[in-house]
Amino acid sequence: MIDITRGSFYKYFLFGSLYFSEGIIMAIGFVIIPVYFVEKGLSFELAGLVLGVISIPVTIKFVWGGIVDYFIRFGRKLFIILGGLLIAIGLFSVIFIDPSVALIPFVLFLFITVCGVGFLDVSSDAWAIEIGLEEELGKINGSMFAGQYAGMAVGSSLLAAIAQFYGYHMAFLVAGLIVVLIILFPLVIKETKKRIKHQKMGKTLIGEFKKKQTQLLAILAPLIGINKGLLMIVIPIYMKVGLNLEIAQIGLIVAIFPITSVVGSIVGGATADKWTRKKTLNLLVWISLVFSASLILADTWIILAAIYGIIGFFQGGVMTVKCAMLMGATNPKVGATQFSILTSLSNVGMLTGETISGTLIAVFGFTRTFLYSAWFFGPALLVVHFYKEKKQKEETKS
Repeated sequence: MIDITRGSFYKYFLFGSLYFSEGIIMAIGFVIIPVYFVEKGLSFELAGLVLGVISIPVTIKFVWGGIVDYFIRFGRKLFIILGGLLIAIGLFSVIFIDPSVALIPFVLFLFITVCGVGFLDVSSDAWAIEIGLEEELGKINGSMFAGQYAGMAVGSSLLAAIAQFYGYHMAFLVAGLIVVLIILFPLVIKETKKRIKHQKMGKTLIGEFKKKQTQLLAILAPLIGINKGLLMIVIPIYMKVGLNLEIAQIGLIVAIFPITSVVGSIVGGATADKWTRKKTLNLLVWISLVFSASLILADTWIILAAIYGIIGFFQGGVMTVKCAMLMGATNPKVGATQFSILTSLSNVGMLTGETISGTLIAVFGFTRTFLYSAWFFGPALLVVHFYKEKKQKEETKS
């Protein structure tokens, strides 16, 4: 068995690989499903609504986190395996369902898939909080998001090509097989389980959320997520409808975003550890705002690809630094629950962006929707301004 507490490499590889599987599912949701629905003759509004519905499990991550913490005696690894199996079951099931004929069963099994993502995600986060050193949190989050964006890049390009040449059912099959292979690695990782039956978490959680800085992070988390959720749906649809590109072409261009996000995640995490998380996040959000607005200039696929890649780089940094801030504010005694509450709020923001994306396109068009995506960063910058962060060296001592 591999003891990941004795070296950082195995930590980074473990959490990076687990988040890679999440990236594969994100590619399914943000690229494959929207274009699949358009090709099936379903409306923009319906596509956005369906994506909003199947994203609900990641907005209630505190439910999965509560279960994982309550049964802490079983460890985190068990729930990672459970999450991976649920993902595979959901993906293998939608192979046989045509959404234009049986929409509800199609949505139901995708919902199960995302429930699996919820279990895998909160268990991975809780494990990282337990074994990660304070000075490693930026780099650990960097490896997580680098893995996630790498999964998105592979999923967007590979699965889109498979969908075009072999059919969407084969894309779902390959995605499921990839996840099954990934969850085999935790089986050889040594885990030290807590020797307690369960915890009384309510009092501890209430105390944590009474803290002003935790409350500010709870406000910041969803505000950061709206822009990403909106753009991840709008841009693939824009490439299909506005630029008349095929699914394989769309997949290759969309892959630019996660590829640059990998670099942005690593750079952002390392910078936050050396500088401060607040200053790093403030700078990254400002730059992301400017380039989100500049999407109004993307009237060719070349310009779109260039701007989208730049946005990806800074978004990777934004998400990494934000999660490092959330981890730094999390009490390890209720690591899965508290952190999952905060990240659930972040996912509420993404869900909001996903759900309103189709309606914004239909009502305002692509240009104004791009401008609105930038506008949502404004309130986030205001919250960052009022957030007071302890120096990370002081945090380490405490």
